[in-house]
Amino acid sequence: MAVSWAAPTRNRARLEPGVGGGRVRRVLERAARDAGSDWPQFRKCRCAPLVVTVVDGERYFVSMLGNDAAWVKNVRAANGHATLRSGGREPVLLEELAASERPSILRAYLQRAPGARAHIPVDKNAGLTEFEQIASAYPV
Repeated sequence: MAVSWAAPTRNRARLEPGVGGGRVRRVLERAARDAGSDWPQFRKCRCAPLVVTVVDGERYFVSMLGNDAAWVKNVRAANGHATLRSGGREPVLLEELAASERPSILRAYLQRAPGARAHIPVDKNAGLTEFEQIASAYPV
């Protein structure tokens, strides 16, 4: 049986500030839910590489796929408990922001994560009022 080393290596990759367009990527590890259940099964873990958006010294994750992203559902089911991996492991408690607090973070996210621009229907340089209109659809 062959062992794939490419995926784990790819998932551990990280870009430091100032490298690769200034993007910082971390791997978010969280408990997985059983299919059709909102209750986390802590024997299983799922990992997702995410772009960290820093605004006013605070770190934020944005779901470019909206509320239906698996990592969002899993973190919600685990009451915000997750682990960041980047060299080491950092247990974190993620708190979802109200839609009214999201517009400036969504704009900063689109400026840092070019791959997300196809998924979020607002230009990265748009005004905050345009981001206010879509904020409830994209968890931060």
